[in-house]
Amino acid sequence: MPAADAISLANMAQLETVSEEKLRRVKYACQNLEAAYGLPRNECGDDPLEELIGTILSQATSNQNSHRTFANLKRAFKDWEAVRRAKPEKIEAAIKLGGLAQVKSITIKNILNEIKTRTGKLDLSFLHTVPVEDARAFLLSLKGVGPKTVGCVLLFACKRAVFPMDTHILRICRRMGWIPVRCSDAEAHRQMELLIPKNKHYALHINLILHGRKICHPRNPACEKCCLVEQCDYGQQVL
Repeated sequence: MPAADAISLANMAQLETVSEEKLRRVKYACQNLEAAYGLPRNECGDDPLEELIGTILSQATSNQNSHRTFANLKRAFKDWEAVRRAKPEKIEAAIKLGGLAQVKSITIKNILNEIKTRTGKLDLSFLHTVPVEDARAFLLSLKGVGPKTVGCVLLFACKRAVFPMDTHILRICRRMGWIPVRCSDAEAHRQMELLIPKNKHYALHINLILHGRKICHPRNPACEKCCLVEQCDYGQQVL
């Protein structure tokens, strides 16, 4: 983990307010999920810009479609500078498989232009080493980039101690009682990052997604088969 990920004074103050009970329950969940699904390793590429574009393309489509769409985009243009210079219609044609192509093409072009204007090049490798809150702030300042996308870039490509939350993860975290039922995406991300044991961000992210798909469904969750039910607020109410 980069030295810049050391807990800031502000985060230390926040940690003092986090209940020991929640910390214990999240640790319990990490252990039980790993027993059920294994310990996934982060073998993603280390290019933050590629991860950023790939995450944008993954929105509102399947993993298979997003991977194929990203491959199509890479085949259609020799590099990100060529994408930046292209007309939105050209980008749209390359990514049409993934859906929302018109919106995504404009978002991608605008983001590439903004990065080039602000840094002088199409390279986000500095996100590996700057303080994690600075990296987060930079990405959030790009129009069309939200907390989940930021988390994916920093966790997958940069191997930083952040925690992106999709709909499966948000649902489970609320049912478990780790975060309030009603809070913003940004606040949900902030609260969860204070609860996760060191070096468990990636494994918990992947395993919660698996758990959401297999057990903790939006409707009619299979609580009787759940490895977390003993510590789940929702599960204890329905069983």
